[in-house]
Amino acid sequence: MAEDKKNPQNQNQINIELSEDIAEGIYSNLAMIAHSNSEFVVDFIRLMPGVPKARVKSRIIITPEHAKRLLTALKENIEKYEATFGPIKRTEEMPKFPMNFGGTVGEA
Repeated sequence: MAEDKKNPQNQNQINIELSEDIAEGIYSNLAMIAHSNSEFVVDFIRLMPGVPKARVKSRIIITPEHAKRLLTALKENIEKYEATFGPIKRTEEMPKFPMNFGGTVGEA
């Protein structure tokens, strides 16, 4: 405890655990955002080619303050990414998926 008083940074550290299944991540190629006066809801969705229904894979609910912090963190990370790899190309249209993933169409 004496070390904590000498080094105030130790008091501000958070031990974050990351389980193996969460560390694998969930792929999402679409996000939808809604908000109320007290929270932002971010749905991460996976669109699959040829499937008319999309499924929400994860829903994250955060406060407006944390939403603004997330916006700032994303902006900073995009700037770092583009400084290293070049500008990210952006299109205004929805992603186009080949109905058969680019291969031959199978029969059942």
